[in-house]
This record gives sequence, C-alpha cells and structure tokens, in this order.
Amino acid sequence: MTRIKLATLAVVLALPGCATMGPPKFLVNVDSLASPSAAMKKSYILLPGNKGVTKDDLQFQEYAHYVTRGLAAHGFTPAETVANANVAIVLSYGIGDPQSHQYSYSLPVYGQTGIASSNTYGTLSSYGNSSSYSGTTTYTPSYGVTGYTSETGSYTTYYRYAQITAYDFQRYLRTKEQRELWKTTVSSTGSSGDLRLVFPILIAAAAPYIATDTGRKIQVVLEESDPSVAAIELSSTAQK
Repeated sequence: MTRIKLATLAVVLALPGCATMGPPKFLVNVDSLASPSAAMKKSYILLPGNKGVTKDDLQFQEYAHYVTRGLAAHGFTPAETVANANVAIVLSYGIGDPQSHQYSYSLPVYGQTGIASSNTYGTLSSYGNSSSYSGTTTYTPSYGVTGYTSETGSYTTYYRYAQITAYDFQRYLRTKEQRELWKTTVSSTGSSGDLRLVFPILIAAAAPYIATDTGRKIQVVLEESDPSVAAIELSSTAQK
C-alpha cells in the first residue's frame, strides 16, 4: 500500500499546474516594442485602458502603483500637470475564463509475482527396522508489479495579462493622432485565478524591458518571493 501511495504522489506532482516541492514558479511571457524616440519622453500621465474603468477605480489605482515603480526604474516621472506630460501611458489588464484540461496516466498494481524462497522443516522417526518422516515446507512469496491501471484527472488554468502602451501625448494634443512610442505586453498562464496575486509578478517580469525592444517574445521565470517582486510590492505599499 505504501508503494502505491508513493507512486500516485509522484504522478500527481508531475502534472502541469500541480504543486511541487519548493516555492511555486511563474513562467511569464514578455513582448516589448519601442520606436527610436521612445527614450526621449519621460514625463507621463498614467491612464486606464480597460473599458468602463476610470482613474478612481480602486483596482486600477492598486495596479498603477506597481506600474509606477516599474516606470521609475527607467527614469520615468509623473507629470506635475497634464499639460506638462509628453507621454500618455495606458494600462490594460485582465484574466481569462478558467480553462479545464484533462489528462490520463497509468499507475502500477502491486501483488504477488511468485515464490522467492522455500524452507522445509521435518522430523525423522525410527521404529525398529522402519522409519518415518514428517515435514512442513514454508514458502516466501515475492512481490512486484503485476500490471497497470489507467487513471484520469483534470486541472484548471487561467490566462493573466497586462499591457502598457505609451503614446506621444504632445503630438496628440496638437493633431489628435495616437502615435505609439512603445508597448510592453506581459502574460502568464497558471493555476491561480487571483489577478491581484499575480499582477506584481507580471510587472516585475516586465519592468526590465519597459520602453525597450525585446526583438521577440521572451520568457522570464520568477518566484513570488523573488526580490524583484518584493521590491515592487513594498514600493506599492509605501505609496498607499
């Protein structure tokens, strides 16, 4: 029974989205684009990009604190007034519907496979010219895998994302043209459906690449306890 339990545990730990030993790791995709003039405009206003969300929305304000910390690392500073801003940064975010995934696996069935050894014990008795023998043989069975049984299960994942897009604000004021200066998209798929939990991790992964051109989509692996995540969370708390 112990062997069966251990085999079951080994299979479960190997499944995608299941807990493993040690802190959970987040695989984050980062894709950033930037124009040649992206680094020239650093005074910004931060606006919500989600439909129906205003700057007074509490969730937006919480997420905006994380983004502000990531922007500060690249020399961006909030404009003192809207008129003084030369870049408008739009923050969009969201989480997809839960996706259920099915999987199948085999578990070994343990049982008796044969005889490992035998021992015979007996008594020889003599009566005059005749004798008799009385004995008992004991057998030690051997155990091992006698077959396999098929099992099925399921797990759920969520798609989490954030997009930070910067526009030339002064150009917009003059011409109403929305010209992008840079755009950073970050996403992750995992078992947590709590965007508040995952969001600091997304921004920590994206922060080094804000307003830069990654050339392609790259992957960043972070733990929730990573110092880069802690720095963004602490900074956010300090600003509240």
